[in-house]
Amino acid sequence: MVRPFVCIRMEGGSAEARERAIAEAYAAGAVGCEERDGPPPKVLLFAPAACGAALVAALEGCTADGLRVAAPEAVAPVDWSEAWREGLAPVRVSARLVVRPSFVSCDAANAAQVEIDPGQAFGTGGHGSTLRALEWIDRLAEGPLAGARFVDVGCGSGVLALAALALGAGSAVGCDLDPLAAQATRANARVNHLSERLGVFVGSVGALRAGSFDVAAANLLRSELLPVLRGLLAALRPGGSLILSGLLAEERPQVEARLGALGAVVRGAHAEMDATGDAWLGLWVVRDGGVPA
Repeated sequence: MVRPFVCIRMEGGSAEARERAIAEAYAAGAVGCEERDGPPPKVLLFAPAACGAALVAALEGCTADGLRVAAPEAVAPVDWSEAWREGLAPVRVSARLVVRPSFVSCDAANAAQVEIDPGQAFGTGGHGSTLRALEWIDRLAEGPLAGARFVDVGCGSGVLALAALALGAGSAVGCDLDPLAAQATRANARVNHLSERLGVFVGSVGALRAGSFDVAAANLLRSELLPVLRGLLAALRPGGSLILSGLLAEERPQVEARLGALGAVVRGAHAEMDATGDAWLGLWVVRDGGVPA
């Protein structure tokens, strides 16, 4: 029997406001979302009808920065067990790295292929923020990443750690505050036959031993990143590399100033606009000097 579903439409607002609202919606029972081109940018949230009231309550505090949230609307019955697969395609990060769902084949014989199915944990490779991080992991594959000890802070689905291992990192650790993310990362590691090289735990960056990693990655919003930036750099050995994404291009000056104050240098940056008009930024940072105080 197909359950009744509702759709809640969100329009406008900043990229950060929309990302936060999506996170709140998933926590309240949403099972899917769809982003549409603007202007204004739109997000459609889908949830079982029984969760409609909970979603409305969760989104009441998310109307910052001009974000508008409409009332739930009933949607025609859909067999979501099959419909969620429609439109999903491999993400070709480069000639040597592809991220794809398990049910979609990809003719890329010479590329490392990371298999990730959509789930509750963020990260299938297609979002602009995730793609910026994957691009830097790919670019560092023949340099700092080779044989590296890698850590993904805020690992979500584990896609960044798995991509790093597929491209030559020696070992990896994934950590997240959300137990569902840790669970998803472990499951995806098993699917990709990388469990023996990937450790996962539920916790914060403060649990990482100082100076124990060669490369770190964090796909976090600016408001989430800045409080943990010192800990991220401390987890790296001197000269280690930090990949940052989840940032918008206009946030670069503030983030770069904070990095400089902590003894880190931006060695590379890449921003690209997505279909909604948001320019997601990826940074390659090198820790310079001693462990931040």
